[in-house]
Amino acid sequence: MRITDPNSLTMVAPMELPSAVDFSVEDPASHDGAFCLSAYYSELHERFDGGFDIAGALADDPDGLRPPAGLFVVARHDAAPVGCGGLKFDTGVPAYIKRMWISPTARGQGVGRLLLAHLEDLARDLGHQTVHLETNRNLAEAIRMYRMAGYEEIPPFNDEPYAHHWFRKHLE
Repeated sequence: MRITDPNSLTMVAPMELPSAVDFSVEDPASHDGAFCLSAYYSELHERFDGGFDIAGALADDPDGLRPPAGLFVVARHDAAPVGCGGLKFDTGVPAYIKRMWISPTARGQGVGRLLLAHLEDLARDLGHQTVHLETNRNLAEAIRMYRMAGYEEIPPFNDEPYAHHWFRKHLE
């Protein structure tokens, strides 16, 4: 899939899922975007040792997930938001995947893998050859998914206080 206007992009996932999942690029402050981010932050607060405070995290500015600095994707199943993920772009460095989350109701169905592949496609289509991401040790299922998707663990590339694992993937 090639992008000509990332602001109007919509893609339907392959029918390997029980029913279709739609991915759309939109503002992180949209109704569904805000819902997903709120659920994501709440889950991180429950799962992280010592909780999670967005004010203490890197890259907490939503403008960083809006063009031209980045993109924000909402995943929907039967028109209901079930996940999100963002891409940040800085000149001269790999694209940076942030705020990737899948609703517990949609986990185990391949939605996370499809969203990750969609974010990679967006990065590739916008000229990026490599993507970075980091994650917390308590997100074992995410770590497993990243490794299965071809991400390699690398030394820290930032000072994210909640991160324990940093990953890179070269896009083909």
